[in-house]
Amino acid sequence: MFLEIVKAKYLGDYKILLYFNDGVSKAVDLKHELNGKVFEPLKEREFFKNFYIKFNTIEWPNGADFAPEYLYQIGVTNLNELTNNINSQMV
Repeated sequence: MFLEIVKAKYLGDYKILLYFNDGVSKAVDLKHELNGKVFEPLKEREFFKNFYIKFNTIEWPNGADFAPEYLYQIGVTNLNELTNNINSQMV
């Protein structure tokens, strides 16, 4: 099956709840994924919030996007798990 994001909801900070065409929803925290020139504007939260669905994934006005397969892979199905992952990355 071709993986697609069909709906997305901003959760706060750099977190987005994604709904995929296989019926699964996953939350992603992209704070540590904003590497490279195209992602620099996304580090500003107001800009980050301005994503939309284009074709099969989320995209920002500057053309930045992530492959839906990558978002599916890094996403978590339980929001508590997202919080635990963030806390475990803190040193």
